[in-house]
Amino acid sequence: MTSADATRVLIADDHAAFRDGLRALLETAGSVAVVGEAASGVETVAAVRALQPDVVLMDVNMPGLDGVEATRRIVDGSPNVAVLVLTMHDDDETVFAAIRAGARGYVLKGAGRAELIRAVNAVASGEAIFGPAVARRLMAYVERPTPRPDPAVFPELTDREREILELVAQGRSNPDITAALVLSPKTVRNHVSNIFSKLQVRDRAEAIVRAREAGMGGEGRPAR
Repeated sequence: MTSADATRVLIADDHAAFRDGLRALLETAGSVAVVGEAASGVETVAAVRALQPDVVLMDVNMPGLDGVEATRRIVDGSPNVAVLVLTMHDDDETVFAAIRAGARGYVLKGAGRAELIRAVNAVASGEAIFGPAVARRLMAYVERPTPRPDPAVFPELTDREREILELVAQGRSNPDITAALVLSPKTVRNHVSNIFSKLQVRDRAEAIVRAREAGMGGEGRPAR
């Protein structure tokens, strides 16, 4: 891969030594080019406007504007830029706050070189990616029993869209939903896209969080 084809990365962390180490690690991969650094949330937002990187490696705890709010502003102002959270925090509140803000991935500090570089390139390609520890927390959240949702939940959705959102909230993939409801793959994709638009969510992970908070996706609920 040539330097022109490399994934352009901005490192956002308030610790200079950590930024230096991360830059050195990333630059060992020919697929990644570090184009800038920032030490605060405000600096990060400004650097994104100036540099338009492919990916921002974002810490959560930064002085002034924190990483979650910085992520929200970046995604709102530059939706083409993918934010990959790289932090020590794996508690539910921080993970889901970052997802709601529009982070496309969440990896814990201490991740291996291969895992981190794979995550950077994946989010740059439009994927949502989470490190193993965070993925386990998301699955535990998805699998947690919840009460039946109120029929008035998400009134903007059609009955079919609500039915599909229920399955999405259970962690079911599009092929699973296609088989369960005997629909064509294209029909399911269209419904999922409409759901994302109506709920104003950016991706499947955020849709799952919204649905679970509304009481959808509980265990033992058969698809109709």
